Formats: sequence, C-alpha cells, structure tokens
Amino acid sequence: MNVIEARRLSKRYRRGVWALREATLAIPEGRVVALVGPNGAGKSTLLTMVVGLAVPTSGELAVLGGLVPGSVEALGRVAFVAQDPSLYPNLSVADTLRLAGNLSSRWDEADARARLAALDIPLRRKVGQLSGGQQAQVALAVALARRPGLLILDEPLASLDPLARHEFMATVMAAVAEEGLSVVFSSHVLAELERACDYLVVLARGAVQVAGDVDELLSEHSVLTGPAEQADAVTAGLCVVREQRTDRQSTVLVRDYDPVRVPAGWRAERTNLEELVLAYLRTPSVSALPGPASGNRTMAAPLRAVDA
Repeated sequence: MNVIEARRLSKRYRRGVWALREATLAIPEGRVVALVGPNGAGKSTLLTMVVGLAVPTSGELAVLGGLVPGSVEALGRVAFVAQDPSLYPNLSVADTLRLAGNLSSRWDEADARARLAALDIPLRRKVGQLSGGQQAQVALAVALARRPGLLILDEPLASLDPLARHEFMATVMAAVAEEGLSVVFSSHVLAELERACDYLVVLARGAVQVAGDVDELLSEHSVLTGPAEQADAVTAGLCVVREQRTDRQSTVLVRDYDPVRVPAGWRAERTNLEELVLAYLRTPSVSALPGPASGNRTMAAPLRAVDA
C-alpha cells in the first residue's frame, strides 16, 4: 500500500503562480520519509493537500491506499503537526487533551498522558506558559493519541533548540518503532533527517526531483576526485549529478558508477545524505526517480553541471 500517491498533481494560486506542477509520487507505507527542497519548492503545498487543507488544481491525490484527502475516513487516520502548533495558549494541557479527544474517534487519552508524563510536562499548566519544545511535544502527543496511520510533520524542528529537537525526534522514532506508522517529515535540518529517515523525496521547482530508499540512493552514488585535465574523459557517458572543478582538481558526484573502474590518480568515495541532497538541489535539471514498471530509478544521462 502507498500512504501517499500523486499523479500529475498540480496546485496553482492566484496570479497564475504554480506551487506544484504535474508532480507524480508514490510513498510506500511503513517508511519515515524526509521531504526536502528549497523554500518555494512546494513542500508545504503538498502536505496541506495531503491532510485535506487545500484542494489540487489538477491531477490525482490519494492517501492510505486510496482515501480522498480531507474525507471523513482520511481525517480520522492522518495526523498533522505544523511548525507553529495549533494550540490554544490559554487552555491547560489537560483541557487541550480533552478538546482533542472530543474531535477524534480513535482517541487514546492514556497514551497522550503517558507521553507527556515521561517528559515531565505538567497537565495543569497553560499551553502558553510552556517552552517551545514543550508545546511541540504537546502537539505531537495530541497527533499520536489519534492513532493515525500517517503522521505529517511540516517543519516542526525549525524553532526548537538542539535538545528540544533531539527529544522531539526521539518521541517520533519511538512511536514508529511501537506502532509502525508512516511518517512524512519536512525539514531543512538535514542532519536530523539523516539519522531518522529511510526514504527521501526532493522537491524542486514544484516537481519531484528525487524519490527513493535512502540506503539505495546512497549506495548508487559516488564522489570521484582526480586531476581536472582528466575529468572529461573519466566522466564521459556517466550520469553526472554535479561537478566542481578548479584548475588542478575535479570533484564529481556520479550515479551508478563501479568503484572498481576508478582510474589511476582518482579516488572514489560514497556520499552522505546531506551532500546528495545539496548536489541535486543545486542541479534541478537532474533527477533520480523510480522507473514506471521495474521500480529501478531512471535518470537523464549524461547531464552535467560544472562550477568553475
């Protein structure tokens, strides 16, 4: 089952501005997905449509195996935590839980209270008196107590300090381990995503640029470093994602390259998630996407972007 499936999904706002344009994507269940991209790439637009807060201009979108986003069935099984938690500051934490419970048919009060007790967040205190990290934890506890099948997190770490970010991520990963829910995590904090996520989606210019299993993507990419005068010959015919060249040395991120073929004077190394994401974001004309039938990723080749 795919927890999110989009076909040629587009969203246009006033004055003809396209936030998404014919984006196609299928995210399998049981994954923790890193959704990344520059500001304006369409991440928040995609997520607001997934949770039913916005309607596509064109294309198709389904969640949790075919449910219509925003439908009664989908609302009961998709939970959402935004960067600024939608909490009432004058309500106590206990009243916040009671209010949320009245709005959910799958509510688990004991689960929410247990999570907050483990973090020493007092139920009697007003939400507005809590720290930013504590408010994020309350919002997360509310989302998880709804027993969702899909948890959407839209930049929840942006305003948190490092300790609060660590505690928030620990809560998410504990819930994934205990309940097996699927998570889509939009964030600019790539270091946090690399430790937690096993599936990557990169949006660029309103389209899906990269999608796939993190381990597979990392294993398929290599960084080649060697003399600049040999770079063109070494990379001829390869899928070049990005090249950085000085007068003496060339560093090239390539895909599907056999390290055994590294010529004398060159070095091949594996990349990490941050380097991979940044390389693609800096080269939006290059993509790595699942193939239509076999599931193998396809990529326009050879493409090249050179920084002199």
